Amino acid sequence: MAGIIDRFLPARRWTPARYRALLRARGPQSVQFRTRAAILIGAILIGIVATLFAEASDRAGAAFARYAATWHWLPLATTPLTFMGLVWITRRYAPLARGSGIPQVIAAQANPNLATRTLISIRTVAAKAVLTIGAVLAGASVGREGPTVQLAAAVMGLTHRIVRVPLRGGVLIAGGAAGVAAAFNTPLAGLLFAIEELASAYEQRVTLLVLVAIVIAGMVAQSVQGDYIYFGAIGAHLPLLSALIVVPVAGVAGGLAGGLFSRIVLTMALGRNRVTRWSRAHPVRFAGLCGVVVACLGVGTGLTWGTGYPAARAMIVGVDAPVWFGPAKLLATAATAIAGLPGGIFAPSLAVGAGVGNLLRGAFPGEPASAVVILGMVAYFAGVVRAPLTAVIILSETTASRGLMLPMFATAFIADAASQWVCREKLYHGLSRTFAMTETPTSPRP
Repeated sequence: MAGIIDRFLPARRWTPARYRALLRARGPQSVQFRTRAAILIGAILIGIVATLFAEASDRAGAAFARYAATWHWLPLATTPLTFMGLVWITRRYAPLARGSGIPQVIAAQANPNLATRTLISIRTVAAKAVLTIGAVLAGASVGREGPTVQLAAAVMGLTHRIVRVPLRGGVLIAGGAAGVAAAFNTPLAGLLFAIEELASAYEQRVTLLVLVAIVIAGMVAQSVQGDYIYFGAIGAHLPLLSALIVVPVAGVAGGLAGGLFSRIVLTMALGRNRVTRWSRAHPVRFAGLCGVVVACLGVGTGLTWGTGYPAARAMIVGVDAPVWFGPAKLLATAATAIAGLPGGIFAPSLAVGAGVGNLLRGAFPGEPASAVVILGMVAYFAGVVRAPLTAVIILSETTASRGLMLPMFATAFIADAASQWVCREKLYHGLSRTFAMTETPTSPRP
């Protein structure tokens, strides 16, 4: 019997040849080992880069706030001039750094290895970071979250180039999701954003990459920034009967407003009419006009500068705000987005959504103010990015309002449908079509 067993199940002997084969397949020189090392190192670096970029953006925003408070009227001149200068520099030296950064990562998935020399090259993202800080210093209605996604994807591309392993589209998804998680301290939102927005064809094998990158980048960011909640622990709730009334109204109102914003931005980026032709023929002058709009709104209201975070948080905790804040902030954000500046729309969109919720408070005076404002934020954000699950989880994690999740889900799905009545195409995917993989870092588009 023993002979028969030995015959069919020969013992594994660790011969030198077998050991060398194992080293080739799994050892430090293997592709598998180097790929895992690139992802691990990349995730750590993403956490560090996201933290440093967030700190620089926050300081720039605080510096502009002091400047605008001291020299109230001066931004009427400096903001348009800075807009013009930033657009000229972007088009001349870093055309692929314009806009949010998320469309670049979506487009980069078509050819990730080529993208490390164009859309997510170190030169492009370095310019992106510097120019975004410049936009914040100008008072533009921009956020840092979209640029963080492009920075994170570039970090992943760099680590893969250093260890000499091919870069896959799934790794870009992992890097971008880790950037979202580190920027907002929202790991679940990062995962859902990867599924809903970054990945046009999400594969199950990418899940582990995304989770590993999110966890590591989030841990690094938290170790530096601390375990904070973006808007603070609000813990909003809404009774069921009240939710049945508020949710449909918030969903439709926020979705239509978000769809309108997307329609404006996509029309200016892709449309063929007299206005868009003039803006492409005279991009610097057009940026100056956009800067005039942003400056007039900022000086006239004092609230629409920058990300809008202070105003949004005040409305979330129940502070009364002017009813015109939402429309004014939407106009400032749209003017900034179509100007061609580097900068994201995540944080400004949350501020606009808070303004939408603030408008709804007048229609529902007897309902909890925080809950109504948060539902407005979910609706508008879902209407803009057309990623309802991400919208819900971001607001749930940034306000610690998990008791409001069911009304938020219903609001987000209604808003997603309402947004399509105004704009059929998803914003980031539409904008990604303006970034062709045949572009080079020095070839500006019209």
